Amino acid sequence: MTTDAKVATQRYLISFDDGSMDHIPEEDMPLVGEAAHKVLREAKAAGVWIFGCGVERQQSTIVATDGTITAGPVQEAKVVIGGFSIIEVSSREEAHILAARIAAACRCTQEVREIMFDPES
Repeated sequence: MTTDAKVATQRYLISFDDGSMDHIPEEDMPLVGEAAHKVLREAKAAGVWIFGCGVERQQSTIVATDGTITAGPVQEAKVVIGGFSIIEVSSREEAHILAARIAAACRCTQEVREIMFDPES
């Protein structure tokens, strides 16, 4: 009887705050985009990429438990996510390595957080 050895994996959220890329001159944005997409393509080829994207800069809305919808916090008053990646790797160290590559490509600091396991997702 043979068993397939499976490396345990964990999912991580790699993100940066809205406004973190504001220091980049507009004319450099195509280069930044290409550098970021290169990292994304390599992560996909390595099989660790799940999903990621930039988040449109906008006023958020808050949906309460009773369904009431109100205008969200003003961006300047609360840190909001400007972009994120969801990856699945075998260690936090691997997540840090990919986050460092994303940080270099996007020219901004990245935050790495472990995603809690949920057997239903």
